Amino acid sequence: MQVMRKIIEIDEELCDGCGNCVPACAEGALQIIDGKARVVAEFYCDGLGACLGDCPTGALKIVEREAEEFDEKAVEELLAQKKQPEAKVLPMASGGCPSARLQTFGISESSPSTDPCIEANTPAALEPAESALTHWPVQIMLVPPTAPFLKNADLLVLADCAALSFPTLHRDLLPGKTVMMGCPKFDDVEHYIEKFAQICKQADLKSITAVVMEVPCCSALPVIVQKGMELSGVQIPMEQVVISTRGKVLERRQVVQAA
Repeated sequence: MQVMRKIIEIDEELCDGCGNCVPACAEGALQIIDGKARVVAEFYCDGLGACLGDCPTGALKIVEREAEEFDEKAVEELLAQKKQPEAKVLPMASGGCPSARLQTFGISESSPSTDPCIEANTPAALEPAESALTHWPVQIMLVPPTAPFLKNADLLVLADCAALSFPTLHRDLLPGKTVMMGCPKFDDVEHYIEKFAQICKQADLKSITAVVMEVPCCSALPVIVQKGMELSGVQIPMEQVVISTRGKVLERRQVVQAA
């Protein structure tokens, strides 16, 4: 039924697809589709504009026009459907998929080359180095909140692209931390929020460091982690690190202080 009411309008010219607005919409009315924020269906949007403050480009605004009437029951059904994958993913992470089998291992020593010609011609940046990774899996979608390596951990939440861009990741960011990687633009944002909420409730984390690229789509990752933390009701010290596309640290700042 069409009624005259307030509803979100998205300026596609201004929208850069960063995804910040998606977790800010409690009704699940917004999604990133084809690189732009879209209203999935008009009856999911309550028109209150909770997402406006999370848009860095000003692409969102409230307008008053004829639109489908807000349907609270439909929103409840939508949110219930989004929670269903959590129950399916976690059993797989505990052993249903070989790639998701939980493993914890010590840091191995590097194995230098025995060929003197190779050693003489290897740039310092490419010399054999020690891996600081201590567990598997690392993808956010595959790590269950009950994973033993999360307990009392300093958690490093890493945007996928940052791992490739930052040349000294294993030396400067990863040591002593448990890592989880993902992409806020292409993965399930609601699933991420629920996952981090469960981790914050169950793992008794010491700290969280969110490492993202300077590109707009990455900026949603710290927001997602904070939303999960807020949902859990637990406050954990959290730092945000921004990396340039050339691998330089552009910013380090504390976004959540210690309780």
